[in-house]
Amino acid sequence: WAMAAVFGIFVGQAWSGIPWFEAGAAPGAVAPFSFGTLLGTQLLLMGWVESKRWVDFFNPESQSVEWATPWSKTAENFANATGEQGYPGGKFFDPLGFAGTLKDGVYIPDSEKLERLKLAEIKHA
Repeated sequence: WAMAAVFGIFVGQAWSGIPWFEAGAAPGAVAPFSFGTLLGTQLLLMGWVESKRWVDFFNPESQSVEWATPWSKTAENFANATGEQGYPGGKFFDPLGFAGTLKDGVYIPDSEKLERLKLAEIKHA
């Protein structure tokens, strides 16, 4: 992550012409919108997502069938037809297939790969 941050610092400085140590000094140089707009957008979007997660925690399977909009369904958009998971999955959120193979809307994890990954995680700890 540190290498990505350094790269971001170099790109930002090259693109804007403002040295990295002076980047936060000018209030309008950081973002073209106000802090209130940022806060309101963050509260609106994250509030919607977290409220759906909270409702699904107390009432399992209630948020996995329909989305908050009447014209879209999780089962059609994200291949989550099981009704067991309140979070989207499928090709949209897992394009490289790291979650396992999808069979009849249910992820079947690769147990051999899972055991190797568990062992590797223990080795790195």
